[in-house]
Amino acid sequence: GGNRMVGQSHFLRQRLFSVSLCIGIALLNGSAWSAKPEPETEWKPPKLPEAVTIKPEGAVLKVAPIDRETRPEIEQAAAQIDSILQAYWNENKTKSGKKTTDHEFVRRAYLELAGRIPTIDEARTFCNATGRKKRGQLIDDLLESPGYVSHFYNYWADILRLKERPSRDIFFEPYMAWVKESLADNMPYDKWVYTLLTANGRVAENPATGFQLRDAGMPLSYVDNTVRVFLGTQIGCAQCHDHPFDRWTQQEFYKLAALTNGSKFSAKQVLFGGMGGASFGTDDSFSDSGPASDSPFKDEDDLIPNLARLRYGMQTAIDEKKVGGGIRNFYGSGTMMISSMDDEFRLPHDYQYDDGDPLDVVEPAVLWGKIPEYAEDEDNRARFAAWLTTSDNRQFARNIANRMWKKVMGVGLVEPIDDFQEGNIPAIPELLEHLTDEMLRLNFDLREFVRLLVSTETYQNVAVIYDPTAAEPHRYAGPALKRMTAEQLWDSLLTLIAANEWAYQRPTAQDLQAVYGIDMSVMDYEEFEQSYKDYNEYMRGLNRTRNKNCGYEGLTLVRASELPQPSGASHLLRQFGQGDRETIETARQSATVPQILTLFNGWMTHAMLAKGSVIYDSVSQQNTMKSAVDTIFLAILTHEPDADMRRAAEQEIKQASNPAAGCGNLIWALLNTREFLFID
Repeated sequence: GGNRMVGQSHFLRQRLFSVSLCIGIALLNGSAWSAKPEPETEWKPPKLPEAVTIKPEGAVLKVAPIDRETRPEIEQAAAQIDSILQAYWNENKTKSGKKTTDHEFVRRAYLELAGRIPTIDEARTFCNATGRKKRGQLIDDLLESPGYVSHFYNYWADILRLKERPSRDIFFEPYMAWVKESLADNMPYDKWVYTLLTANGRVAENPATGFQLRDAGMPLSYVDNTVRVFLGTQIGCAQCHDHPFDRWTQQEFYKLAALTNGSKFSAKQVLFGGMGGASFGTDDSFSDSGPASDSPFKDEDDLIPNLARLRYGMQTAIDEKKVGGGIRNFYGSGTMMISSMDDEFRLPHDYQYDDGDPLDVVEPAVLWGKIPEYAEDEDNRARFAAWLTTSDNRQFARNIANRMWKKVMGVGLVEPIDDFQEGNIPAIPELLEHLTDEMLRLNFDLREFVRLLVSTETYQNVAVIYDPTAAEPHRYAGPALKRMTAEQLWDSLLTLIAANEWAYQRPTAQDLQAVYGIDMSVMDYEEFEQSYKDYNEYMRGLNRTRNKNCGYEGLTLVRASELPQPSGASHLLRQFGQGDRETIETARQSATVPQILTLFNGWMTHAMLAKGSVIYDSVSQQNTMKSAVDTIFLAILTHEPDADMRRAAEQEIKQASNPAAGCGNLIWALLNTREFLFID
């Protein structure tokens, strides 16, 4: 722990320089201080794809701008948070933390706000700049960068369980694209959640329906997951019996489930249930526009008989082996949709409490408070969404404030973050309520809220070690020391390799609608089969383009957010803890042996030592051993070496067979230090 994750006295022991790399590289070959040229027989890493070695021209992703004029207000609000923490430290006799150096801060800011380490030029530019405002300017720059969108997409993907195929007949690419685009547009959080809870139609035309489709046909799991994510409350135990550790009863759980039971998930149900569409009223409250013309089908009267004809033709073609069974999934995805159809909901057949009988019809009700007046005449889903997201429901704001606090500071004021209950008292109740007030003041602008948190002096202190099993609570003298997430590690390694980390981007929701949003109410089977073939060819074309432009020895050198979701079990992302997206927040950060082997000799390590990589080109341009060592340290650890580190590094280079091999060993050793893997 401490300021430097690898201290001076430990550097020699951890560097692993005595282990010679079997990676032949041409670094520094022919430079003024090179001892001898590279042997012609030495093995060379495969060539990097050209697309990732050329810097992109212009903006790679449109991101809503930050209002720079509000910076003074942000700093004033940040000082209020620091003041509350200072009073807490005084009361608990805790010393405030030590402020980070510029090198420490720039590395943390890029990792926490853009999801990667800074480049050499980015680090040098920031550290060489002068002026009191430079940290605030860096924060604002990063919050309106494509990296912010990518990083926070990865964060929400683990919470929302985003994967391309949750089931065989649900295609989630449009929904995943919509989540990312919502972050780029900086959609207010309350409106974002309301849209997720009330969206109607097919995922191709209305991608936000993906949230409800994730638990299609499972109303009890849906309400449990929704309350857990957006209210931070675990009520799942009450599905089967009164909650043993909280106040929720089984009756209350079923009353709430009755409010969300209005979602229907098939074309036939949509036809008879109508096609309402959620929108926002002019008074900024939520309302249901509900026009029938919002239907994605042009001719609803012909829908059901035509779907029957398509299904018959599809099955005949499968039986005659004209097409594979995949067309059945395509048919299912085209007819899987959501509409509002309020229906009665009953208690389970084995209900055992005195306040009801088995199979009684349940009257819909909320857990606390009341449904806003403007939503009283809406359907049940809209009533539920209005209650959950209203500013009067303080727990909605409190939960997301606590989530964002943990995202930034490493430890929530309430832990676990999805277990708000009467017996789970916040670490600093006054601070949590103040943060809730700030979330409401900012009108659920999550990016502005993150901007506020990272502008505090507390966030800019050196990280402190926190042991969740210790008797003493975390005092928040600074952010908790934590390891990079799998996505942060991947994107940081990519920063050392690719000049263009955006050489491939997943298609937008609009792109997918053009090939996936087919009208199945009027087409004949031949047209349907051609649409299926067109869609498959489009997806195969994307894969070919991605592999051709960005492929390297089985890896795709693009941001983690642009890779298959989730990645395969053997991928570096999964090895370092990317979640399987089957349940909420399955990402892990525990250490494993495969992680060590991957960093020791995985293809990402080979890629950064290939000609054309960022670090290769940066080091090969140096003319002295000193500048080469400085460049390697700055690229990987975002600081130049101290005297002991420099001495050890130069000794390794001198004793290697040639400077190239010595530099390769140094790069490899620094990648395998704790200092690289942790966010200090």
